Amino acid sequence: MCIAVCFSLFVGAQNLVLKPLFYSFIPDQDLANPFIHIISCFVLLFSYYFFFRFYDKREIKELSVKHLAKEMFGGFAVGFLTISLAILILYVLGYYHVIEMSTAHYPIRLFTTLVVAALIEDLFHRGLIFREMEKWLGTHIALLIVMLVETSHFFNPHANLFTLFTDLCWGFTLSMLFVYTRRLWLTYFFHLGWNFAQPFYGSNLTGLNNLGTIIKSRFEGPVLLTGGDIGIEGSVITVLFLIAIGIFLYYKARKEGKIIKRKTIG
Repeated sequence: MCIAVCFSLFVGAQNLVLKPLFYSFIPDQDLANPFIHIISCFVLLFSYYFFFRFYDKREIKELSVKHLAKEMFGGFAVGFLTISLAILILYVLGYYHVIEMSTAHYPIRLFTTLVVAALIEDLFHRGLIFREMEKWLGTHIALLIVMLVETSHFFNPHANLFTLFTDLCWGFTLSMLFVYTRRLWLTYFFHLGWNFAQPFYGSNLTGLNNLGTIIKSRFEGPVLLTGGDIGIEGSVITVLFLIAIGIFLYYKARKEGKIIKRKTIG
């Protein structure tokens, strides 16, 4: 119920208040939309914080700002650099070619669109589904549930059986980022850095090719390595990096006692 209220406020604030307000004095929607996106993100975060605090009567640790700066910059850097390393390998192999570099094809509204999309997904998948499932069923079963939830990306353009496997790996690693910190920030900013890096290098993002580019490029070579129409996140190279991050975090979390066991009845 709380999450429905939060998203209702988010949608209502965006469509009934922010868009009419900003469009009235900023006619250019490319200029107005970034403000709308960022403010609506704060609406979503504050509504999540206060409604769950009231409903659950608990400290909202998943939105604690205790290590915000470190997790924000660290998460974004690791997400961006993971994609960058895959691009570098393709470049060395001769499968990635730079044509030109320009910010003219990347308006700020495209970045703020990624900001909103990643926040919605991580609040819902990690902040709600994983957190609640883990509380009752333990970390392992919660991981499996969220991994299956992530397969909803299978409905994105150009999806195939390998991208289904990629979605499962994505659900595992993103959830482990949450398990290790018990806060959403590392997960969220890793997600944002990962998503930003792909159009930055001229790649499609989960099959979408309308998210702008900063480096206009050309991918050549086996689809298994380049990702094909899905984009670089569909490359076996990128998926191996993603799995490695998840396994490393699982090992660390287990060693530090952060894996929660399933509750026993009786």
